[in-house]
This record gives sequence, C-alpha cells and structure tokens, in this order.
Amino acid sequence: MQWLCSLISVLCLAVVPPAAAEIWDVPVRDGAIAATLAKAADGDTLRLGAGTYRETVLLDRPMVLDGMGHAVIDAGGVGSVITVTGDGVTVRGVTVIGSGDSHETIDSGIQLKKTAYAPQILNNVSLGNLYGIDIHGAKDALVQGNRIEGRLDRRMNDRGNGIYVWNAPGAVVDDNDVRWGRDGIFVNSSKKNSFTNNLFRDLRFAVHYMYADRSVVADNVSIGNDLGYAVMFTTHVKVLNNVSINDREHGVMLNYANKSEIRGNYVKGAKEKCSFLYNSNRNSFADNWFQGCAIGIHFTAGSQNNRIVNNAFVGNRTQVKLVSTDWHEWSQDGRGNYWSDNASFDVDGDGIGDQPYRPNDSMDHVLWTQPGAKLLLGSPAVQLVRWSQSAFPALLPGGVVDSFPIMKPVKPDVAKKVPDHG
Repeated sequence: MQWLCSLISVLCLAVVPPAAAEIWDVPVRDGAIAATLAKAADGDTLRLGAGTYRETVLLDRPMVLDGMGHAVIDAGGVGSVITVTGDGVTVRGVTVIGSGDSHETIDSGIQLKKTAYAPQILNNVSLGNLYGIDIHGAKDALVQGNRIEGRLDRRMNDRGNGIYVWNAPGAVVDDNDVRWGRDGIFVNSSKKNSFTNNLFRDLRFAVHYMYADRSVVADNVSIGNDLGYAVMFTTHVKVLNNVSINDREHGVMLNYANKSEIRGNYVKGAKEKCSFLYNSNRNSFADNWFQGCAIGIHFTAGSQNNRIVNNAFVGNRTQVKLVSTDWHEWSQDGRGNYWSDNASFDVDGDGIGDQPYRPNDSMDHVLWTQPGAKLLLGSPAVQLVRWSQSAFPALLPGGVVDSFPIMKPVKPDVAKKVPDHG
C-alpha cells in the first residue's frame, strides 16, 4: 500500500505546473537592470520605468525586456547598449542611445550574437548609435517595427549600418524605419533572409546585398538615397514590389547577380540609371516601372540571357543602354514591354505595336564609346544616318529589339505606397 501512496505522490508532482513567469518592475536608476536580471528567473519579464537607465545590458537567457515605450537605456559611449547572447530573448519598446564608436566590435544599439537563437526585437528606437541593430550570426531573428536613426557626425561611408546582417540564416527584417547611417540593411554571407515593408531614407544604399543567396527583398520603400537596392555576388534572390524614388545613382543594381527575379518594382527619378546590370545573367525582369531616369536600364560587362518582359520604360532620357553586335529579343510569347517613345501604330487593336521597337541605333553606340562625338549631334550627317536606319532597320548594328511592344503601360500597385511621389 505504501508503494501506491508513493506512486500517487510522484504522479501528483508530475502534473504540478511550473511556476508562472514573474514580472519585475525595474526602478529607474543606474545599474538597476543588471541588478534585477541577477534575481530574475528564465522567462521572466523586466518592465522598465519612464526614464533613463545609464548602463549596458547583457541578456544571456530567456527573458523579456520591456521598455513600455518610455524607457531609455544609455550606454555612455561604450560598446553596445544591449547585447543578446541567449535563446528566447525579446526586447521591445526600448529607446537605446550612446553606443561606442568602434567598427571592429560593431558597437550597436542592439547586438544579437551567434549564440542567440530566435531573438525578437520589436518596436524599439535606436538613436545616434554607430550601428542600429546588428544580427551577428543569430539564427531566425525577427527585427520588426523599429525606428533607427544613425549618426550624422561622420561622413556617410564612416558611419555604421542601420541593420547589419551577417551569417544569420532565417532572419526576418520587417516594417522598420531606417534613416541616416550608411546602408539601411547591409547583408553579408547570409541566406534565406526576408526583408519586407521597410522604409529607407537619406542613406548610401537602402539594401546592400553581398553573398546572400535565396532571400527576398519585397515591398520596401527607398527615398532619396544614393542607391536603392544593390544585389551583389548573389543567386536566387527575389526583388519584388519595391519602390525607389529619387535615388541619386540607381534604383535597382545587379552586380554578379544571377538567376534572380526582379518583378513589380517602381523606380522613378534616379539621376543616373533606373536599373543597372553588371555581369549578371539569367535573371528575370518583369512588370517593373522605370521612369524619369537618365537611363532606363543599362547592361554591361557580359550580362546575358536575361528575360525582359512586360516592363514600362517611361520618359527616360535613354531608355536602354546596351552595346552589342548581336540582337537581344526583349519579348516572349507575343508580348514585350511598354516604351513611351515608341511611335508604332496598333491598327488591329490587340494592344501590341505593329512594328518592332529598337531603342538604340548606331549613333548611340558611337556616342557611348566616343563621348566627344556629342559635338556632332546636330549635324546633317548624323541626322541622315539616323533617318537611314529608321527607314532601313537592316542597317542597325545590333542591340535590343522588342518585336511585340506593348501600347499601354500598367503601373504596379506598389506605386500607391508613395502617392505624393507617384
């Protein structure tokens, strides 16, 4: 009978639930967060008061640090403000300031180390730190709803990035507002990442990709940066439904980027090029809108076998720049692209121009290779050459031909994200 009582006691203990996670209200004084962490158990929540805590914070086990939207943590110019090394950490509603200024140690507002699995960094504010949020090897990190404003006291190239992603597979960076600093998101040697719904302003690059395969860049907005979306040394990336408004150099740039999909993007007002491809092959460009740039799309350095279909090239000074002795067909299955300067007719009303469109002629090739020839643009000889080529296309030297040009453009839905600029 005694054994039965013992068994019942063991079973009763087995079904007793673990103690509920505790909530700690942390007083506003220097060192109070570290002191409270020393007493808290795994899974507890530290709730910060309204005020400034002057200390650095290390989160090395499951914990919730909740700033309630009114707490400030100031590192005083030393190291990273919050460092996460443990699993299951959530940081939310905190304003972080006062990081150090070392690029070697990547001093950040919030730094997520390699040992931190699935951290959640939600609705925080990082102001004036060298780097905003550093995802340094942490797997399956979620960085969402944060506002990051970088430093303004250095040249742009000497600042840190808003969000730095290094070797952090599965990272999701969503709905963040990033301004100033160097690059909005800089990704290096990572994979299977998702960067969505972010706003980037007053930066060098909005998104800067290096060796980051099989990832998604979607539904972001870049306004007034040096360059919008730069995908470099990468394969199998999806660049979808992004906006680039008045970015100074390029809207979308591919450099040694292959087998990727660039679709549904809206680029307007880049001073140089809406899109630029350098040694990038077997990519698909479809349903994009390129408007008001010096060059709509520029191919160079052996970019081959790219699919260019159903895009709109609107009011660019030069629609396409591609020097080649071969012809490159930019249509598929009886459908090509829209060209705002295409004077073709559509007699049968099927929405497709009755004549192929060729965006460049031999004089363009001469001007690109010999810029000094611009002095001859107004001469009768140049006009005669251009008239001859338009009348007799067989005289053209090669380049792009769109055999089925679209007569009416379709603006991507994503353009509605910036109605004041649309």
